[in-house]
Amino acid sequence: MPQTITRGYKTLLDEANAKIRTLPVAEALSLHGREDVVFVDLRDPRELEREGRIPGAVHCPRGMLEFWIDPESPYHKPVFAQDKTFVFFCAAGWRSALSAATAQDMGLQPVAHMEGGFTAWKEAGGPIETAAPKKT
Repeated sequence: MPQTITRGYKTLLDEANAKIRTLPVAEALSLHGREDVVFVDLRDPRELEREGRIPGAVHCPRGMLEFWIDPESPYHKPVFAQDKTFVFFCAAGWRSALSAATAQDMGLQPVAHMEGGFTAWKEAGGPIETAAPKKT
């Protein structure tokens, strides 16, 4: 019997976007470098190697987000216990919208996500650092 998906990704994104703060890339650029803001990069490590990264951003693979946020998890990362604003981003803004909603549901605050993701950041001329080439 084929599966029947009753709430697709578009519905999930609409629900997430309805309850989270979405930052236009210009506003995100103005927050970059502030001591009270943590940029959280949810992209896959291969994306970081290929596209570069936002200087100072914390890399948190999407699959580890809940475990890194929860202080009771053996995988908890202290960065998520700080009293700061967390700005989530991915390549285009889908994963970050879902992640910001999840983080907010878990009690992390304040959180937001960057509209358009890393792609919009690059297009706006935001600073980028490139990864060193891998040794073969």
